[in-house]
Amino acid sequence: MKKSICFVLMIISSLFALAQDTTFTETELSVDEFTDGTLTLPAEKNNKYLIVFIQGSGPTDRNGNQPMLQNDGIKKIVRELAGIGIASFRYDKRIFKAQTLQLSEKDMIFEDFVEDAKNVVKHFRKEEKFSNIIIAGHSEGSLIGMLVAQENADAFISLAGAADPIDKIITEQVTNMAPELGASARTAFDEMAENGKTSNYSPMLEPVFRPSVQPFMASWMKYNPSEEISKLKIPVLVMNGTSDIQVSEEQAQKLAEANENSELAILDQMNHIFRKIETKDRLVNSKSYNEPNLPLHPELVSILTEFVKELD
Repeated sequence: MKKSICFVLMIISSLFALAQDTTFTETELSVDEFTDGTLTLPAEKNNKYLIVFIQGSGPTDRNGNQPMLQNDGIKKIVRELAGIGIASFRYDKRIFKAQTLQLSEKDMIFEDFVEDAKNVVKHFRKEEKFSNIIIAGHSEGSLIGMLVAQENADAFISLAGAADPIDKIITEQVTNMAPELGASARTAFDEMAENGKTSNYSPMLEPVFRPSVQPFMASWMKYNPSEEISKLKIPVLVMNGTSDIQVSEEQAQKLAEANENSELAILDQMNHIFRKIETKDRLVNSKSYNEPNLPLHPELVSILTEFVKELD
């Protein structure tokens, strides 16, 4: 009898999984030589909304993962959105094509990522399948998204994006850990702003200022997110969480204040990778970056959905 019950439960479970799979379809898509991604479409045919997701800093793939940090944050978001009728495109950062294209770290600058995102939007505009294209940038991708959205988007979403330039953000973070290193970082950034490069920094700051990454950092620090978001004349949603240990809610508030068309959503206990963290323990928070089975913050997708569907 127990075996029969188990067999029936296995069948039900399989059918439920099949039902879940039929809420969306996913297609691999190469926009150009730098950009490979996944187009996720709802099962229903009338797909008038498309969200283009731009990833955060580092070697981040289309799903929101890095080599040692697998959380599937973006993948979870897009699949839940598809279940309620919103299509999306997410893509790997061009760094994943570096070996194939024989690109080194020193060859990449911030504007390369902006150009990749622009080409994605142009691709879908040319297809004319979607009446509303929304750009959603996570963390570093927030600034990239602002720059792209100034030209050809119907709305913009900042997910845990900073309001201050990257040099100020990094200097403050380093200062909070070690004041003397913070002073070294500020000196190096100032020299980089003046000369385009620097050699005047503590060896402990080599990950930030190694020569091969300086061209990228120098190009990134030229932009002030608060100034760039103020240029947008389209609907804007700024989202962050109170448990984000990388980008504070104060940064989100400052970003929203810079644009009169913006809505601000601060989600209680949401962290940087969209999970609900009910403790102040930073170790627990950091551990979630490598736990893909954790559910998304329960309010996240509903807020995104409401914002997108109000575009009509």
